[in-house]
Amino acid sequence: MSGAITCSATDLAVLLGPNATEAATYICSQLGDVNKKFIDAAFAIDNTYLLFSAYLVFSMQLGFAMLCAGSVRAKNTMNIMLTNVLDAAAGGLFYYLFGYAFAFGSPSNGFIGKHFFGLKDIPTASADYSNFLYQWAFAIAAAGITSGSIAERTQFVAYLIYSSFLTGFVYPVVSHWFWSVDGWASPFRTDGDLLFGTGAIDFAGSGVVHMVGGIAGLWGAFLEGPRLGRFDNGGRAIALRGHSASLVVLGTFLLWFGWYGFNPGSFNKILVTYETGTYNGQWSAVGRTAVTTTLAGCTAALTTLFGKRLLSGHWNVTDVCNGLLGGFAAITGGCSVVEPWAAIICGFVAALVLLGCNKLAEKLKYDDPLEAAQLHGGCGAWGLIFTALFAQEKYLNQIYGNKPGRPHGLFMGGGGKLLAAQLIQILVITGWVSATMGTLFFILKKMKLLRISSEDEMAGMDMTRHGGFAYMYFDDDESHKAIQLRRVEPRSPSPSGANTTPTPV
Repeated sequence: MSGAITCSATDLAVLLGPNATEAATYICSQLGDVNKKFIDAAFAIDNTYLLFSAYLVFSMQLGFAMLCAGSVRAKNTMNIMLTNVLDAAAGGLFYYLFGYAFAFGSPSNGFIGKHFFGLKDIPTASADYSNFLYQWAFAIAAAGITSGSIAERTQFVAYLIYSSFLTGFVYPVVSHWFWSVDGWASPFRTDGDLLFGTGAIDFAGSGVVHMVGGIAGLWGAFLEGPRLGRFDNGGRAIALRGHSASLVVLGTFLLWFGWYGFNPGSFNKILVTYETGTYNGQWSAVGRTAVTTTLAGCTAALTTLFGKRLLSGHWNVTDVCNGLLGGFAAITGGCSVVEPWAAIICGFVAALVLLGCNKLAEKLKYDDPLEAAQLHGGCGAWGLIFTALFAQEKYLNQIYGNKPGRPHGLFMGGGGKLLAAQLIQILVITGWVSATMGTLFFILKKMKLLRISSEDEMAGMDMTRHGGFAYMYFDDDESHKAIQLRRVEPRSPSPSGANTTPTPV
């Protein structure tokens, strides 16, 4: 531990005068005990901080569940809620057995970890149970992103297969590349052989979490095709709106709250000094990271609000919520290494990226009920580029180790090496997730395990697959309009011969 108390009985005896060796030895032993208590306290504080951050990130699962439930039609509410529960449950087992080892099983090679399977040999000096819990919460967040893209038309068995594969293998390999001390593109490499002299900077996962989940969802939704009724015969988009804006807003605020564990918590430790005896420590960097996170999300929300007003003529709360989350996804990669003013730029551009991706998706007849691929994939990629443009050298040195002349943000005078590293990160994540998850979804489609039947989709998966609706609610779509029409029967003419108005049965 840095800053540990040291004491030499020999040196102290000189100060105490002749025949003072025993007193000096006693004093030093007492100071040694005090020093051990300080070390214990430091471990306790840092582990408690990480555990609390893990609880915050895990609470985001409830946010995902509420957001997804509100964004789909009522007839699929139980289905999407169940998939969110299974993301956490299946992800917990597979990340315990394989995922954590593949991600952080050091010492290993640059591609994949090879220790700590089933948490064997945990805890160590550098890895404790709290670290596993925190990283598991990240892994299931990536799986939750994907579930939104393929909502309302995916077989239940496909959810189980993809969620286990993503959290147990695909996501851990990516996190090993960029967050492990052995990863080939990690800024934490201990051998000093950094990609372009810097490594790829993705502090809390704009690429590792959001791009992985978004690109996986992109392939799933693309191979499944759009939901029935999403586009008419002429190719014109038809809105299939979610049934509850209230749940969308509730889920968004829960995610916002959880993001304060997602981004500030990624420091893993809080009791780290940058300048001894001053306010300049990691505790201050944690606060700055919370501020940059907040500003990016707020700016993106307001930009989306006015942008959608200009495009559609409406003040739409659902669009604003998605814009807010897009700002959070973008700032996640560089939240700890940029100034607060730069976060405003990040959020503004993130909103434009989301609006542009949604327009492109509509033209390509791509259907994503939660805009997850556009939001997490598109805004996550922008977040990596943003970091390459605005990262501050002093913050990089505080977090990733002091390195004079370290490449940093292009607009901050740091050259283009960090931008090159970030672009490589975008390319390799896209390629890896496409090769693995794209192939998996293709195999499931060929085995007829991916999409449900048209009849089940029209009726809703709650009734056909889960035994009944979550609650009594009629969606405003053609299927329920038809049901209502069938329930209206004309009465027979009255004896006077006068016609009567049809009455609902």
